[in-house]
Formats: sequence, C-alpha cells, structure tokens
Amino acid sequence: MAADGAATLAVELECIAWILVTMSRCPDATPLSDGEYRRLTAAVLAAIEAHVDRWLQADVIDIDTQRSGGLLELVFPNDSRLIVNTQPPLHELWLAARAGGYHFRHVDGRWLDTRDGSEFFGALSSHASAQGGRELRFTPA
Repeated sequence: MAADGAATLAVELECIAWILVTMSRCPDATPLSDGEYRRLTAAVLAAIEAHVDRWLQADVIDIDTQRSGGLLELVFPNDSRLIVNTQPPLHELWLAARAGGYHFRHVDGRWLDTRDGSEFFGALSSHASAQGGRELRFTPA
C-alpha cells in the first residue's frame, strides 16, 4: 500500500508542477517605473475613448463611456458593459467582460494576457464585437 501511495503522490506532484508551469503563457513583464506605467495605461484608455468617439460620430455604434481615474466603463446599447481598469500596484491592466475577467501585463511594448499571452487590443476587440453585435476593432493610439 505504501508503495502505491508514494507512486500516486509522485504522479500528482508531476501533474501539479505541469499545471503551475502552464498557468501563465505570458512572458515576464517589462520592468516599468510607476511613471512609465501611468503614461502607458493613460495612452491605452485614451485610445479606447478615441475609438468610441469616432464610432459615435460615424454612427457605427453608440457606446457610452464613463471614466473615473484609471477605470473606464463602456456601456453598449444592449446595456452590457466592458470595464478596463488599471492596477497600479501590480502594473497590470484588467479587462472585465461578459465572458470573464482578464489580466494583462506590459511585455516588450504590448499588453499581454497573463494566462494565455493574447494581446489586449485583440481581446478588447473580440469582447466588444461580441457584446456590441458587430465587428469592432480597437488598436493602440
């Protein structure tokens, strides 16, 4: 029995180690000063607001925006919401969508998802398109 228990434990530990290694497919964040982080996240929020303003003026879609400090809320015509929130202590950018919550860190000039390494503006575009019922593409400034 003891040998079977040790073998089972060894297999379980291997599985746990594999899970921990694969939990984050995002490379380590690029070191940023607090000032660089604030500048970069302010540019992201401004780019999002600029896209939404252009869409409203071109009569593409009417998305209401509400900004409070580092939090930007996008309210779609169907009353669904996307929330982009800065996380200064972590130097991360968070996205809350109907499909779930996502954390992004700055890596070599791009904001990448901490779980799967996907790019922020691509993820934002995908969630906005799903919630807006039409193709919507966000890009960096």
